[in-house]
Amino acid sequence: MLKHMLCTILLVSLWSVQSLAAAEFNFSYPRSTVSMELQKVSEHVYFVQGATGVATDNQGFISNATVIIGDRAITIVDGLGSPSLAEQLLSEIRKISDLPVNRVITTHYHAEHIYGLQVFKDLGARIIAPYGVDQYLASKQAAERLEERRFSLEPWVNDDTRLISPDEIIRESIVIKEPGITMTVNYLGKAHSDADLTVLVEPDQVFITGDVIFEGRIPFVGDSDSKAWLETLDKMAEKQGVTALIPGHGSLARDPLKAIKLTRDYLAYLREQLGAGVEEMMSFDVLYDSIDWSPFEKLPAFELGNRVNAYQVFLALEKELFTN
Repeated sequence: MLKHMLCTILLVSLWSVQSLAAAEFNFSYPRSTVSMELQKVSEHVYFVQGATGVATDNQGFISNATVIIGDRAITIVDGLGSPSLAEQLLSEIRKISDLPVNRVITTHYHAEHIYGLQVFKDLGARIIAPYGVDQYLASKQAAERLEERRFSLEPWVNDDTRLISPDEIIRESIVIKEPGITMTVNYLGKAHSDADLTVLVEPDQVFITGDVIFEGRIPFVGDSDSKAWLETLDKMAEKQGVTALIPGHGSLARDPLKAIKLTRDYLAYLREQLGAGVEEMMSFDVLYDSIDWSPFEKLPAFELGNRVNAYQVFLALEKELFTN
């Protein structure tokens, strides 16, 4: 009986501390109202999973962010799609740890991963990003995308939302050692985006891939280099001992090879099917309608994204054909 009472008091006390931490969190931006749960992956690694959908669905919470808790500090991988979402993530972190966030590793600079960076930057976190993002930040495209999101995701993205330049740009893979954990940050170059990174956390053996992997749904191809992307996935498939994979979008994969295979098979199918038609000089509309899409048509985001993906790969294959 006494043991039961002590356990009850301990649980109530723990709940009270966590609730108090959440209540006392100082929100500076409009509060997001989406559901966000910090899921434990391993001893040191947690993540939050965005919803399946287009960029402006779910108040912009469509991408994942990872939280790595060491003995002395916290590292975050990707900053989510608004300052409001980043603050919500931070409030969730504060329920389990009061350690400082000393760095954010940004796997790539697509909008749904970076508009929350200013929250962590203002707290003193160091922003790490791959070589190539500086070109994006200086581009007309970056300014136009932010302006569009200030309209489509208002009030969570607004005039106070700003683009954050990284404190450290890496051109090759690096190893970050901290008490309790080692993080290998792999520089991939152009794959899903103009510049991509992945992160391997040891000893947990958790692999964080950014948008190089989309789990349980078709990927967003955008302006990617699908040929280089495929080569990157082939190399990933050779990794041994990884126990969990956290993608840029979609659920945690306890079978990393299966997750890699889905993205790889989709990209390979696009290039194979469209490539044959490009060589025959077929028009895109005729070619698209002639392809059997049944292997992928039941996957989430197919209706929204497949035709757009196919057209981007079609244009890239035409360019490859006429420049080789």
